[in-house]
Parts: sequence; C-alpha cells; structure tokens
Amino acid sequence: MKHISILIPEGETSLSNIEAAHKMFSKVNEALERVQRPPLFKIQLVGLRNETTLSNGLFSIKPDHTLQGVFKSDLIIIPAVHGDPNKVLAANAAFLPWIVKQYKGGAEVVSLCIGAFLLAATGLLKGRSCTTHWLAADDFRKMYPDVNLMPYKIITDEGGIYTSGGAYSSLNLLLYLVEKFAGRDAAIKSSKMFEIDIERNSQSPFIIFQGQKDHEDTVIKKAQEFIESNYADKITVDALASMLALSRRHLERRFKKATSNTVVEYMQRVRIEAAKMSLETIRENVNEVMYNVGYTDTKAFRMIFKKITGLSPVEYRNKYNKDAVAAA
Repeated sequence: MKHISILIPEGETSLSNIEAAHKMFSKVNEALERVQRPPLFKIQLVGLRNETTLSNGLFSIKPDHTLQGVFKSDLIIIPAVHGDPNKVLAANAAFLPWIVKQYKGGAEVVSLCIGAFLLAATGLLKGRSCTTHWLAADDFRKMYPDVNLMPYKIITDEGGIYTSGGAYSSLNLLLYLVEKFAGRDAAIKSSKMFEIDIERNSQSPFIIFQGQKDHEDTVIKKAQEFIESNYADKITVDALASMLALSRRHLERRFKKATSNTVVEYMQRVRIEAAKMSLETIRENVNEVMYNVGYTDTKAFRMIFKKITGLSPVEYRNKYNKDAVAAA
C-alpha cells in the first residue's frame, strides 16, 4: 500500500487542493473495495501542529499526524499556499528538511500550483523542470533562477518530482498520478467521475500576457511601451536600438535580463495577445486578424500562434469566441 502524505501548511493554504487530493485517491480505494480488492493508498494529512487554521481563520483542519508521527511516506503532496512567498516559506520552514529526508528515503514529491515555491525551497528542483501558475512565473524565476521553469506546462514529471500548473490544473496532475499508480482504467473512471479532461497537458491557452514590466530598467520599459503601441507596424530590433541610442547587442542583453524574453519574442507575445483578444471578441476571419496584428505570412502567424497558445488560431476562436461557441 502506498502511503500518501498531504501536507497542511501554515497560512492561506488552498483547501480545494487538499480536498481534491484526498478525494481523488480515496475514490480509487472505494472503487477497489467495491470489487473486493484491497485499497492501494493510505492517505493522511500531515501538519506542523495538531490543528492548522487556513484561509485567515475561515477553516481549520486537524491533521492525522504532525511531522514527528510520519516515519516513512511514499508520496508527498504540497498544496498551494497564497500570500507573500517569503512569509509562506518562513512559516513553513520546518517542512523543508522533512521533505528532503523523505525524498532521499525513496518518497516522490508533488507540488500543486504555487506549492512549487515551497518545493523549490527544498533545493530538490535545482537543475530540474517544473511548472506553476503562469501568473507567478516571474516571481518564481527571480527566487529560483536555477530551476527550469516551464509555465506553459500543465504537468512536469522528472526524477520522482511532479508539479502542476495553475489553479484547477492540479486535478490533471492528480489524475496523472492515479493513472501511474492505479492504471489507465482507474484514471479514465476518475476522469469521468470528476469531469476532468484526461489529455489536457498545456496551460498556454489560459495565459494572459501582461507586459513583464516588474523591473527597474526605464529604457527597456520605454522599448516595451513602444512595441505595445506600434505592434501592427514593422519594427526591427536595429531600429528600436537606434531609437533608444543603444547598440543592438546592448539592447538585447538588457531586454532579456529585464523581461526574460528577447526583443523578438516580446514582439511576438504582444502581437499574439492582440490576436487572441480579436479572436475572442470580433467576427473577423483569421487572415484579417493576422494582418491587423502585423503579420503577412500566414504560415509564420499560425506557427507562432500555436507555439504560444498551444492551439491554432481557428481552434482558439472556436474555443473562446462566444459567437463561435454558440454556433457549434
């Protein structure tokens, strides 16, 4: 039987993460019991205290055990904890050596959504890939530059460490784990019971590009604002560098440092965000949208759009334009 420890951190912890993880594995056990088979999972809530208050006192949970009562676990699940990451880490520092010890003893470790901050603080993600909510990506990169963050992913799986993207994409990771530990049939039944798309693997369609201006380089902010105001025009990196009185090499270096994107990548992100908004709200065809956001090459536009969103322009419009949805 696989021992699962669902952590109950201090602070504004996601009750939905905790409840979903507990219920998902419990339902697998119940299904097995109905056909006279032994349960696969022993599921326990593990906290720092005998009672933990969540969500600013709105809820309280009584864990089954504190850290001292769990000598060996097979799977550790870290839920999202909202708030200032530094304060969250300080309040939950006691979990970190325990998680590392369990991992070195053979346990696998899971983080759900921004639970990735707590997982990364253990050092176990150094040099590894992970994902988290796309809204937290910039803060995560600043705190953990030695982690290969992949914010467009729904799920990562590397070296016995699993992470999920934002919000309810944690359900996709839990379903992934059910399939891994209980088999495909159990996962399909769970997907139907909880109405989860079993094949969803990218959060790119849900990412809203917000300009990446959380930095202090005023010259680069000026470059960003120029791109955002003139994205439909032909903008070259050389012309932008000349306008800012910088060498192309200096502009590229500073731009990448400030925004985590190259100048060309930033232009693409701005144009595709404008295209997404058009496809969501107006009835223009894909070619009209393409021209309006500064592209003239249909093949290049479709390729870049799919790279950023995970969907083709037509698929995106059909999914998010209310008129297209209504006509389907």
